[in-house]
Amino acid sequence: MQNTSEIRLLADKIRRDVIQMIGCEGQTGHLGGSCSSAEILATLYGGRLKFKPDDPKWEGRDKFLYSKGHAAIAQYAVMAEMGYFPKEKLWTVKQLGAMLQGHPDRLKTPGVEAGTGSLGQGLSIAVGMALEMKLDKHYDNRVYCVMGDGEMAEGQIWEAAMAAVNFKLDNLVGIVDRNTLQATGFIEERFNTNPLSEKWKGFGWHVIEIDGHDVNALLDAYEEAYHTPGKPTVIIANTVKGKGVSFAEGKAAFHNCSLTKEQYDTALAEVDARIAELSKN
Repeated sequence: MQNTSEIRLLADKIRRDVIQMIGCEGQTGHLGGSCSSAEILATLYGGRLKFKPDDPKWEGRDKFLYSKGHAAIAQYAVMAEMGYFPKEKLWTVKQLGAMLQGHPDRLKTPGVEAGTGSLGQGLSIAVGMALEMKLDKHYDNRVYCVMGDGEMAEGQIWEAAMAAVNFKLDNLVGIVDRNTLQATGFIEERFNTNPLSEKWKGFGWHVIEIDGHDVNALLDAYEEAYHTPGKPTVIIANTVKGKGVSFAEGKAAFHNCSLTKEQYDTALAEVDARIAELSKN
């Protein structure tokens, strides 16, 4: 487990990798949702998950599903930083035949547990994996599933939520990256699923609501979830779309975007300044 300073540094390394993967040569990428989930991914891979990068199918591993798979470049970034594959592979993302495609693909990418990105399906897959862990008596392991708040409009999410409570899956942790924006605008203006905490409580989940960019709050939430028996836990992580890139913060236009050379240079400069500061600690 890394310390909190190292985890904060990892979060900004994820952002830097994401920016570089998008580049400034006309290609597009999901900047907003990747940056909003950077601390969530950094705390999981850098502070919570049990895994072995050199043995992705290790039986003792926890399982992670990035249900909002359209933002897969963030997962690829953290996996490269953790050593699942060489960082050079990041620069081939979305290329024909490459191992890193627009959505995660377990058949192509070591360490990816399931193909995701068809929104609403990830939690159902996570429920199945959590049931399997119970049957196989892997009682110390957990399944973590990151979802988008726009994804809460999918009915399958709530079917899976009911099933998880029915089967008492206290080894399942859902995390909602609640950045309040989807591709075309604010959640409450497009398909209002608020109030989220009350809904999840109504379905019988243990609910923790936190600042999704606070590393200590995230780590404490995972620990609380681990020690909550008899029911699944959902962490409502309040985040900022495009966090860490000033011109993109809180703007739906950067949900999926291309970057001009000026924007690319500005984004890298901002992230590099934080990385340099954090590296002093």
